[in-house]
Amino acid sequence: MASFLQSLIDPKKNWFARQHMKALTQRLRNYGLRYDDLYDPYYDIDVKEALNRLPREIVDARNQRLKRAMDLSMKHQYLPDNLQAMQTPFRSYLQEMLALVKKERAEREALGALPLYQRTIP
Repeated sequence: MASFLQSLIDPKKNWFARQHMKALTQRLRNYGLRYDDLYDPYYDIDVKEALNRLPREIVDARNQRLKRAMDLSMKHQYLPDNLQAMQTPFRSYLQEMLALVKKERAEREALGALPLYQRTIP
């Protein structure tokens, strides 16, 4: 059953998944974003912790991309075509650290330890 569901969302095997990935790629390139930029640190505490562990220059580049995307959106414009061609929307910078944070949290819960970090209202 799991392999059937996996084949439904795999863009290499499913035409609809491939079309969705093309559309998502184009929308991310229009604004100069990467897929990992869409993760919200206010929604998921693990994302916030993973962003805190990343090097400062990676987080600064993420913030610049988000600011540029908001500015372009407010102006109802897209990036110029020559800059869109340079974008790499699915190059990941957050997934490995996020997987590590989730693994550590699961391990702490399995051992019965208190959570390392708590959600706070900003």
